[in-house]
This record gives sequence, C-alpha cells and structure tokens, in this order.
Amino acid sequence: METDSSLLGSEFTQSQEEELYQQLLLQTMGKMQNSGASDSKTIRPQSGLCAKTFTLPEQQKVFLNICQSPQVPLPPPLSHEDLMELLESDDPSGYRVPMSLGEPHTELDNSKQACTVYDVVVNDEFFQKCQNDELFQQFLLAVSLEGLENKYNMSLSREWKVLKNRKFLGSITEQNIRTKSKPVIQELDSKQTSSTSESPKSPDLCLQVEPAVGDPQYLIAEVHLPGVTSARSLVLDVGEDRLVLTARPSLFHLDCFLPHLINQESSVAQYNTSTQILTVTMPVVG
Repeated sequence: METDSSLLGSEFTQSQEEELYQQLLLQTMGKMQNSGASDSKTIRPQSGLCAKTFTLPEQQKVFLNICQSPQVPLPPPLSHEDLMELLESDDPSGYRVPMSLGEPHTELDNSKQACTVYDVVVNDEFFQKCQNDELFQQFLLAVSLEGLENKYNMSLSREWKVLKNRKFLGSITEQNIRTKSKPVIQELDSKQTSSTSESPKSPDLCLQVEPAVGDPQYLIAEVHLPGVTSARSLVLDVGEDRLVLTARPSLFHLDCFLPHLINQESSVAQYNTSTQILTVTMPVVG
C-alpha cells in the first residue's frame, strides 16, 4: 500500500505521534496567520437586558449585557414544554445556545464605583423569545453565566438580578464572530468511496489530552470509522466546545460536546485510510 511519507502511517511510536501533532499544529497556525482575517467578521450587537451578579468567593460586582444580533446563529427549536423536560433531565447541557462572549470591560455603576461588565450576544429571535417567557430568560442567564465561567475560569453567583429600567451598562462594544469552523481533513491514502444504504451509526470515539499530567495543551479525538475508505465522504465541524462528524452517505454520525474549550481555527484533522481512524488535534484554550 502506498502512503505519503510525510503523513501518518499505520503504526507509530508515541514520540512520532507527538512530533506529528506539533508539525501539523505549526503548519495550520502558519496558514491561519495568512488567512485568519477572512475567517471572522465584526458585528455591532443591539442592547437587550442587563443583569447584575457577583463573583465567588470574592463577592465582586459583575454586570452582564445580554445583547442580540441576527448574525449569531439561531439555536435549535425548543418549546416551553421541551425546556421544562430538558431542565429536569439528567443532561440539561445537551442543548446549546450559540453565543458570542465578549472581553471584560470596566464601567461605572450607579454609585460611580468601578465594576466589570461582560457582553453576551445571542440571536435576536431567540432573545425575543426569552423576553416573552420567564423560564427561557432564566435559562438564557444561566447558560450565559456558565459560558463566562468556562471561558474566563471563574465562579459567578446564580443569585442574579435583572435591572428593570436599563438595557445595558456602559457601552456595547463590537465583537468578532467566527465564520469558518470546518478544518480540512488530510487524507493519508486515496481509494474510491464506497456507498451504503445503512442508517447512520455512532462511531467509537477516544478522547485524550496532551500532556496527560498538568494543564492540557491539546485535546486529541480519535474516531474509528470502519468502512470509510476516503476522507472525501467525511464532513467535520469543530466548534469551540463541540465536535460534529458525518460520514456520507448515512454511514456514521457523531455529535459530542468537548470537555475543554478549544481553538477551532487552529484545529487539524487527518484520516488514515489504512487504520480507518480520523484523528482531530485541537489546541486547548486557556
């Protein structure tokens, strides 16, 4: 079997794998420096509501400007009844709301005291739905706090207060949102793609962090795809906390949330047609 000597073979030592991961990441990061400007766009969100909470255990005052923009994707349809069932389920995190989390900025509150403000941007249609349904508004605030906690490694109180006569505090800044999230899949050996009429199955997935001890630098996903003979049949979408993979036509489907926030733009994917394993290497943010 002929393989490209510069790419992954069927068997490797641990040091060879680590060296390959480093090379792939360096190559991809170099490409992103040249093309990164086209992978995002600037949006100017509109005001929505303002909520006050505080950090734990420091008890420092924090404000959230929940903003809206049609440029942010609309989350999947969800009724009031579906939301109630979701919140009572064992895994309420299974439903994700697309949002853009802005950098902290300092403003003055009504007492002229300095405080920290975060701008959170969601889809405008979803925001209006939350305005008309108290349960959805509580859900939106909860997932916004969770997103800020994960991104900035902090703890926030769930005893928030929505300000009645204020839609935002300070000024709402422009934000950059990503427009591309699909890494190119490099193929290690080319064969003809086979077709199948089977319904999609969930493939075997192995997630590991590098290094194994200490702060994680990379999250590595290995997906076993028996019967997939070419990367041309794979559609991969990597989000900052989610991995979605489809092997066409209707062979495999994977949709999983990641244990760490990752840099989706610097992630690389490679499919080994010999082992029929897709390896996705994702730098961890933080």
